[in-house]
Amino acid sequence: MNLLNVFLQAQPQQNGWMSILMMVLIFVVFYFFMIRPQTKKQKEIQKQRAAMKAGDKVVTAGGIYGKIKEVNETTILMEIADNVRIKVDKSSVYVAVEDAQQATTTK
Repeated sequence: MNLLNVFLQAQPQQNGWMSILMMVLIFVVFYFFMIRPQTKKQKEIQKQRAAMKAGDKVVTAGGIYGKIKEVNETTILMEIADNVRIKVDKSSVYVAVEDAQQATTTK
């Protein structure tokens, strides 16, 4: 405990502006390296979900691969095998990796 007191007393007194500037700098770093990329990724996922149509290959958040048969406002009817169809929430479905790679290479 004594060593901690020595270090705390040895630091020069900073003015209020310097500490506010450091807090702003920390927020800016967090924004550009964590918050902004995450929101950008979320917008891209939302755009992909809005563009989903019948016949697209998708994967659910649980790892089930299938093909879209019908798209509703909040749900998707997907076929996972011959004559095996399941209804899943639209927010838990992502474009299959191979389809996403083909879409980015054709742009």
